[in-house]
Amino acid sequence: MRDAFNMRSEGFQSFPLNYVVSDDYNIGGNTFMETRRSVPDEQSNEEAEKFYTLLGEMNEELYEGSKFLKMSFYILLFHLKCLGGWTGNSLTMLLKLLREMFPFAKIPQSCKDMKKVIKDLSLGYNKIHSCPNDCMLYWGDRRNQQSCHVCGKSRWMNRDAEDVNEDEYGPQSIRKPNKILRYFPLIPRLQRLFMSSKTAEFMTWHHDQRMDDGLLRHPTDSLAWKSFDNKFPSFVSDPRSVRLGLASDGFNPFKIMSTSYSTWPVVLVPYNLPPWLCMK
Repeated sequence: MRDAFNMRSEGFQSFPLNYVVSDDYNIGGNTFMETRRSVPDEQSNEEAEKFYTLLGEMNEELYEGSKFLKMSFYILLFHLKCLGGWTGNSLTMLLKLLREMFPFAKIPQSCKDMKKVIKDLSLGYNKIHSCPNDCMLYWGDRRNQQSCHVCGKSRWMNRDAEDVNEDEYGPQSIRKPNKILRYFPLIPRLQRLFMSSKTAEFMTWHHDQRMDDGLLRHPTDSLAWKSFDNKFPSFVSDPRSVRLGLASDGFNPFKIMSTSYSTWPVVLVPYNLPPWLCMK
């Protein structure tokens, strides 16, 4: 967990923790809070300022009289793309049709434009190249290595090719890595839970609203949770302290499964939330 939080020192910047609640923005049914510094003379965080500037710009209707905001339209449509398995080109064609049918609406030009908006919200992920034999990650001091220092395997499928452009939204690089780890930065996502007035209240549910009647309804009721509370009283003293459960699926360590998937998800579950949300 400490390594995950320290990744921001390698360029994965996040938002400062010392924001205080103020005015709300409602975006697609979620409420985001415009915040002010608790320390007036503290230097503003560039990424945080970018986030709130984006919220201000996108806090406008999709068209006059619409019940949807432009931001909520972007997010909902991109959500449909993910659920339906649409290609980027198919979504771009749909957007073109929608612009022709509703020229008065603020509809994005392409799927690429929608991705850029989501990236600006810092809800994207970071690609980290990996050794094909899972010996190492090309990250930190080893980010520029061309082969694995453990097994000697090349980083690239076609090692003789040259890079053209490393920009995600520009021309693709000719060289293709053998394996990629997709890392979803943890800190910005935890901070989003406290930036929303709705989820911020739920983050203390385990302390403020849980029914303590001796029945096991939530991890809070377990002996393991109570044992942790006794060992780390300073952590427990603040009910906002985030408790995470690590879950995984798809691992095949002894190669006894008949399938050979290339995607191995590792998921962190915030146990601060009530049971109907923490496993949603």
